[in-house]
Amino acid sequence: MVQYSAEGLDRAFAALADSNRREIVRRLGTAGGATISELAGPLGMTLTGVKKHVSVLEGAGLVSSEKVGRARRCALGPGRLDEVEHWIGLYRQMLDERLDRLGELVEGVAPTGETGGGCDTNELTGRSDSDDNGWIRDEGGRHVR
Repeated sequence: MVQYSAEGLDRAFAALADSNRREIVRRLGTAGGATISELAGPLGMTLTGVKKHVSVLEGAGLVSSEKVGRARRCALGPGRLDEVEHWIGLYRQMLDERLDRLGELVEGVAPTGETGGGCDTNELTGRSDSDDNGWIRDEGGRHVR
C-alpha cells in the first residue's frame, strides 16, 4: 500500500498547478528524459525559467535532474505520481460510492437493494417509468424501448 503525507501531496499538487510544469512532466514521461534546453524550446521560455520550473518539480519529487557535461538532464523522479495517483483513487472511490447512493435514491431503491414499493412512478419527480418518447427503464435502470 502506498503511504502518503499531506505535505508531499500538497507539494505535488502545487507543482502541477502550473500548466508549464504539467507540460514538462508530460514531455519527460513521453520522451523518457530531456535537457533543460530541449524542454525550453517548445515552451517558448528562457533556460532560467525552465530551470526554475524544474526546481519546483524536483522539490515535489516529481522530477530529478543531473549535470551531464555542460547540460542538465531531467527525468521523471523516483516517486513519480504514485502518491497523487493513490490519493485520487481513494477520492474517486468515495465519489463513486456517493454517486451510487444518489442513484439508488433517485431510482427509488432502498440502500438494502429493495425496491420502493412496486410503484411505477418515481416518488421524487412524480413521473412514470415510461417517458413521453416511448422509452422505459428495465430492472437495471437502463432506458429501453
